[in-house]
Amino acid sequence: MKQFFYFIQKEFYHLLRDRRTLFILFGMPVTQILIFGFALTNEVKNSRIAVLDLSKDEATRAIIHELEASRYFDIVENLNSYKELEPTFQAGKIRLAIVFPEQFQENLLHTNTSPIQLVADATDPNVANTLSTYAQAIIMDYQNSMRETNELPYRINTELRMLYNPQLKGSYNFVPGVMAMVLMLVGAMMTSISIVREKELGTMEIILVSPIVPIRVIVAKMIPYLLLSMVNIGSILLLSVYVLDVPIQGSLWLLVFECLLFTLTALSLGLLISSVSGSQQVAMLISLMGLFLPTVMFSGFMFPVENMPIPLQIISNVVPAKWFYYIVKDVMIKGTGFQTIWMETLVLAGMCVVLLVVSLKKFKVRLE
Repeated sequence: MKQFFYFIQKEFYHLLRDRRTLFILFGMPVTQILIFGFALTNEVKNSRIAVLDLSKDEATRAIIHELEASRYFDIVENLNSYKELEPTFQAGKIRLAIVFPEQFQENLLHTNTSPIQLVADATDPNVANTLSTYAQAIIMDYQNSMRETNELPYRINTELRMLYNPQLKGSYNFVPGVMAMVLMLVGAMMTSISIVREKELGTMEIILVSPIVPIRVIVAKMIPYLLLSMVNIGSILLLSVYVLDVPIQGSLWLLVFECLLFTLTALSLGLLISSVSGSQQVAMLISLMGLFLPTVMFSGFMFPVENMPIPLQIISNVVPAKWFYYIVKDVMIKGTGFQTIWMETLVLAGMCVVLLVVSLKKFKVRLE
């Protein structure tokens, strides 16, 4: 047992001496969670819009005030005629224009109806649809507020309720996915070069002639990276809560346990890659290319898995990040307990055990 702890100590010494490895371990997770959390979002905020108000009455001023108060719009142009619309769009100054016709309030009060025209730049259809939806929602809110003093007949009220993320913040979706990507890449990439590094440095012969058994070699190489990954888990959760404003609705201890389980799975996968690789470059390439794309494509945080063809949905089941992404969303965002994630937890635990066993089987006790 003393030899086992000496081996762990050796791994820590080697790890702490390598500044580039420390930067990858601690710098990359923080950088990725900040970049992805702020930049990778499906929200459209602070979009430049123009207003053409031909009525200039109390109702139009109230709606314009609501638009200005929204975080989605920034009114940069107040137009005076229809002739100014197209040149303003062509100049790239705005993405959306809202046109109020003449006698807007008078028509609304006397005929119970009055149109508002939304003109959007459809060169980017997704943005145009999103901005139109936002504007329609703000106008609908004003329309509903008018019902307190003026009951409109034959109206169908549509109530929209957003569960778990009423403000439609993109970080609620991307933080769980980025957590899965960071823990998978850091854990697997760092451990993937650990065993093959011993081969390149010529120290594997010394390890093999020592009395320590292969399983202890593998476990000893996992422990330093597991402890350092716990630091990464803490930093990711702190950044998510206090910087990206993504609250932890469920049990913190359950979330930490699931993060550790996923980290063990990633470390086991990295050890397997290290055992079958012939050089550090090959191990690094397999870790980056072989794990990054499946994590992004098949975990569900970039593209919904249910929208994929059946063969790709089947393939996604062997990607550990998919199950971890579902777990984090349920615990962190929805606030559910273990009773709703037991199956995903069991799948991750099974993957971890299988990968550890295969890594042990693939560990060569003789150098070729």
